[in-house]
Amino acid sequence: MKRIAILGSTGSIGTQALEVIGANPESFELEVITANNNADLLIAQALAFKPNVVVIANEALYEQVRDALQHEDIKVYAGANALCAVVEMGTVDMVLTAMVGYAGLQPTIRAIKAGKEIALANKETLVVAGQLITDLARQQGVNIYPVDSEHSAIFQCLAGEFHNPIEKIILTASGGPFRGRKADELRQVTRAQALKHPNWEMGAKITIDSASLMNKGLEVIEAKWLFGLKNEQIEVVVHPQSIIHSLVQFEDGSIKAQLGLPDMKLPIQYALGYPNRLKNDFPRFSFLDYPQLTFEKPDLETFRNLQLAFDAMERGGNMPCILNAANEIAVEAFLREEVGFLEMSDIIEGSMAKVAYIANPSYEDYVTTDRETRAYAAEVAGKLSI
Repeated sequence: MKRIAILGSTGSIGTQALEVIGANPESFELEVITANNNADLLIAQALAFKPNVVVIANEALYEQVRDALQHEDIKVYAGANALCAVVEMGTVDMVLTAMVGYAGLQPTIRAIKAGKEIALANKETLVVAGQLITDLARQQGVNIYPVDSEHSAIFQCLAGEFHNPIEKIILTASGGPFRGRKADELRQVTRAQALKHPNWEMGAKITIDSASLMNKGLEVIEAKWLFGLKNEQIEVVVHPQSIIHSLVQFEDGSIKAQLGLPDMKLPIQYALGYPNRLKNDFPRFSFLDYPQLTFEKPDLETFRNLQLAFDAMERGGNMPCILNAANEIAVEAFLREEVGFLEMSDIIEGSMAKVAYIANPSYEDYVTTDRETRAYAAEVAGKLSI
C-alpha cells in the first residue's frame, strides 16, 4: 500500500490521478491533496477521498476550505510553507508533483530531501534546475518516475535495458492544432483555437504550450536530465495520431516503442504503481482502428519555441530557467488575449538575449533568474499589448 501526496490535485493530472487511486484501493492510500485556487473542487475531492491532509496554497481561501471540512477528520492548512511541509510527512511514501510551472520546484526539492519517491508530472522542475534536482535525487537515493506520456514511454522501453547504452531517443509530438500552418496563418490564431488540442485533454497552460511546440521543447530538456542524455541524443518527430508515445534506439540500431491510446491515466498509473503493472479497464488500442501511423519533421522555423528550447539546452546554465519563466509569462499574456500567438516566441527570445546568463547557477541563482525574467518578459508583453 503506497501512501500518496498529490500536489495539484485539482488540475488535469491531479484529477486523473485520483481516478487511478480510487480504482485501486488495495494499492494506494491518499494521504495529501493540494490546490492553488480551486477551493470548491479541492473541498469536493476531500469529501470524496477523505485524505489525511488538505492544503490550499491561496491563504485567502483557507477559511472556506476549513469550514467546509470542519466535520471531517481532515487537517486543513494554507500557504506555500504548508505546501512544502506536507511532503515531508512520515505518512507519505510518494509525492506526485502535478503543479503547473515553476511553482513545483521548491516542494519537489523538499520532497527529495525528505527521501520521498517522486512521480514527476511537473516538467518545469527539471527544465529549470535539472542538474540540481538530479544531483540531489542521486545523493538522497530517491527515484524519480516520469508521468509525462513521452517520458513514461521511454522509461517503459528501458525496462530490462538499463545496462544497454542508448544511441538516441525519439520524442513524438502530435504537432498540435496548427500542424502544417505557416507564420502568416498563425498571426491570426485566437485563444479559443489554440485551446482545442486534437488528441489530448489538458489544462490551459500545457495546451497552449502544445500548440506552440514549447511543451515538446520543455520535454526535450526534461528527457536530457531524466535519462542522463547528451543533447545530440534527443530527436523530435511529429506523429499526428499520438499512438506511439516515444521511442528508444540502442547501439545495435534496434528501436523500441511504447504504444497506446492517448490517455494520461496509463502513465500516471505506471508511475504510481511501478514496478507493477496494475490491471485496468482503460480503452484498448487496436491497429485496425489506426491503419496508418505517420511521421514528419517538426517545422522549427514556424514553431520557433521548439528551436528556442534546443538552443537553451545547448547553452545550459540558467538559460532553460530563463526560457521557462519567459514562456510562463508569455502564455499568461496570450490567455488574457494581450499578445498574439507568434509574439509569445518574441517575448521568450528577447528574454533569452536580455537576462543575465549564469553558467553554473546555484538554487539562489535560479530564484533570481526566474524573478528577473518574469519582470522583463512582463514588461515586453505589456508593450506588445499596447
